Parts: sequence; C-alpha cells; structure tokens
Amino acid sequence: MDPSKYPNEPPANWNTSEKSDVTQPAPPPYQQGYPYAGYPPPGSYPNPSGYPAMQYGAPGGQPIPQAQYGQGPYPGQPPITIQPTVSINPTPLARPLPDYLGYSIFTLLCCCFPIGVAALIYSIFTQNANVSGHQEIAEKNSRMARILNHTSLGIGLAFFVLCIIYILITTIHFKEQTSP
Repeated sequence: MDPSKYPNEPPANWNTSEKSDVTQPAPPPYQQGYPYAGYPPPGSYPNPSGYPAMQYGAPGGQPIPQAQYGQGPYPGQPPITIQPTVSINPTPLARPLPDYLGYSIFTLLCCCFPIGVAALIYSIFTQNANVSGHQEIAEKNSRMARILNHTSLGIGLAFFVLCIIYILITTIHFKEQTSP
C-alpha cells in the first residue's frame, strides 16, 4: 500500500465525468408564471360551509411586520399564518354511575387487601370515565368494582368467621384440659 495515498481515494483511472449505471428519472420542469406547482392557486376552492371566507393575517390585508423577530419570509412569499389550537372539553355524565370508592377503601383496609386494591383501581377508573363522559366504560368499571368489592367482603367475612370459630374451639379445648 502506498503511504502517500489515502485508502478511500478513487483509483487513478476513475472518470469523474461518467455517471453511474443507476439512472433516475429527471424531475419535472418548473413552470414559469405558475408559482403553485402541482396545486391550484389559493382562493380557487369553493367554500363548502356557506359562510364567507375567513381572511387570515393582519386586518385589512396589510402585511405582518416581521422585523421585530429578526427574520421574515423569503422575498416574494406570503407571510406564514398559524391557525389557533382547538381543544374539545368532554362533558361529564348527567347521571354518573356509582364508583364504590368508599366501599373499595373499606374492603382494602378491612377485608382482603389484594382484591381491595383492584377494586380501588376500578373505582378510580369509574370516576375518570364519569368525568370524561364515557358511559360504556363507566358501566363496565363500576360493575367490576362492585364485583371485586363483594368478593373481597365475602372473603373477609369468611376469614373473620373462621377466626372466631378457631378461637372458640381453642378456648373450649384449653378449658377442658385445665379443668381437673
């Protein structure tokens, strides 16, 4: 390898005026006199709403001064206008479904903790759906929160009853062994 040449240098017999074998179609020629190539001129679309066309930009068709921002549009180009952001606020349900939040907190703390956590999550989802106005989602989450709360309460009551029975049996058995 010759140290005076770079490894990525083209070979000596390379012809730079020759194009590669890959050919691409030439772009379409520009049309003089029609600045909106491929698009109809602005204002040529019919207004489908029946309302008068809105004019954007400065009132009275005056150009917007751009000097205060340090840069302006290119020469011959119209100023750029930005449309306002539209936000749609959902309306809450007129008759919100029950979210069973208090019931969920009770079952979380006093009955079965894991099922109470799931019931609490579905209760919060129900609240969010009620506020967002999603009736079907609120119904589904409310029903699931109620089912989980009933299940947690049933497990908690069954455990409580089993604990009382165990204490009674243990107490009776202890008294029988300590009595002479």
